Amino acid sequence: MAVRSTAAPPTPWSKSLTEATIHETAFVHSFSNIIGDVRIGANVIVAPGTSIRADEGTPFYIGENTNIQDGVVIHGLEQGRVIGDDDQEYSVWVGKNASLTHMALIHGPAYVGEDSFIGFRSTVFNAKVGAGCIVMMHALIKDVEVPPGKYVPSGAIITNQKQADRLPDVQEQDRDFAHHVIGINQALRAGYLCAADSKCIAPIREKEVKSYTSNNVSGIERSTEVASNSLGAEIIEQVRYLLEQGYKIGTEHVDQRRFRTGSWTSCQPIEARSIGEALSALETCLADHDGEYIRLFGIDPKGKRRVLETIIHRPDGTVTGSTSFKAPTQTKSSYNGSSNGYSNGAANSHKLSGETVEQIRQLLAGGYKIGTEHVDERRFRTGSWTSCKPIETTSASEVVSALEECIDNHQGEYVRLIGIDPKAKRRVLESIIQRPNGQVAPSGSQKSAVSTPSATATATNTRLSAEIVAQLRQVLAGGYKLSIEHVDQRRFRTGSWTSTGQIQANSEREAIAAVEASLSDYAGEYVRLIGIDPKAKRRVLETIIQRP
Repeated sequence: MAVRSTAAPPTPWSKSLTEATIHETAFVHSFSNIIGDVRIGANVIVAPGTSIRADEGTPFYIGENTNIQDGVVIHGLEQGRVIGDDDQEYSVWVGKNASLTHMALIHGPAYVGEDSFIGFRSTVFNAKVGAGCIVMMHALIKDVEVPPGKYVPSGAIITNQKQADRLPDVQEQDRDFAHHVIGINQALRAGYLCAADSKCIAPIREKEVKSYTSNNVSGIERSTEVASNSLGAEIIEQVRYLLEQGYKIGTEHVDQRRFRTGSWTSCQPIEARSIGEALSALETCLADHDGEYIRLFGIDPKGKRRVLETIIHRPDGTVTGSTSFKAPTQTKSSYNGSSNGYSNGAANSHKLSGETVEQIRQLLAGGYKIGTEHVDERRFRTGSWTSCKPIETTSASEVVSALEECIDNHQGEYVRLIGIDPKAKRRVLESIIQRPNGQVAPSGSQKSAVSTPSATATATNTRLSAEIVAQLRQVLAGGYKLSIEHVDQRRFRTGSWTSTGQIQANSEREAIAAVEASLSDYAGEYVRLIGIDPKAKRRVLETIIQRP
């Protein structure tokens, strides 16, 4: 592999002539430039057109599994240093599992923590971005320390510490999206290294052998050689990545008729401790269910949630390696099987929507308690809800039964599902599941453990429904702030919402007018209403008010 790496030039501040140190499992494209003391860890991918130049500020550190995408520039001032996770001084430190995406600029002194995501054309200068942060596109972060786990929206300019401290927390779907980017780039790294290895690429080009054999270029010792007769290099790399991150692996299948309803059934549970055993189990599922859709998923055993779902086989026999990370809150499938031990019991309902049942599963999996409330139409506008019978069970099926009992006992009223964080003693979800006309309502846009959305309501002819007006009124009455976010259909699945900023309104009428104006401005897109508690710096409402 030809790498354009040169020593740092002699300058008044340094004559060390230090060259880059690049781990053997990393892939560095020949059209990138690396100058000076740059330390690149295992399984890093450096895309074409990047410039990593430690000729002024030095040294740089790039942690393992990090991806540096096309056009990224990393440079540093001669003065100023940050402390890396190894307690040493660096001009630029980038932790492991980070994503520096297209055209981003990291200018030292700068620190980017592990598991962080820096979006297209965003700039980090003389700043620290904590671990697990998500920085979206065209943002500027300068002269501040962004606390770990914070979300920086597109176009944000964060130049004082008060702004950084007020940033919202990253949501689960954001973390899953960041994992998705890491997984994709690990597959690309393996593919590029394979393409440069004649032993790896020759069988693929000749189409005589459909196997992919990993060696040192995949970060695994030669003694753990892995081969598959039916799985592609990308799928193998995904499995490897999931196992390395400590995730469990499962598989599901569904025929063409049930595919549209999302009625997936689990294959045999995978208890593999090695990648070879996992691939063998995957191939068994492929062989047993040829002619059906088959998907691979990863499970975070600590958070009890899915971190990956990707279809690896289609009815026409196509084996695909494309990925699709799905936020747990967007999962709409009603599973026929046990999902390899992941579900909280079979919970089916004739009165509740599939989305509501899935919300119940997710709340229980997250350790939250569940409650129900009801209110008649007259008291609905004042928010005078009354609790139904307390629910003490942690069984999904028993919770569903309790909700159905509350619905039966309060026909002709509003009934809503409540999620409660017992440790923080606060609500994490409010979702209307029945309206007075007897309709079972689909659950609204929910973000687990943070937001408190109510039911989805659609605005017609730029007029808000009575429910949305009532919610808006309650938010304002509670002293909270309002905001609007929108997203097109393509980005809806990744949760890449764009904020229009805080609504500056002195009255309820002005707030309604501003919301209706947003509906007109973003016709054909999803639009959601956000309520924000400025003191606690958290969202108290999140509900979709328009769909495409």
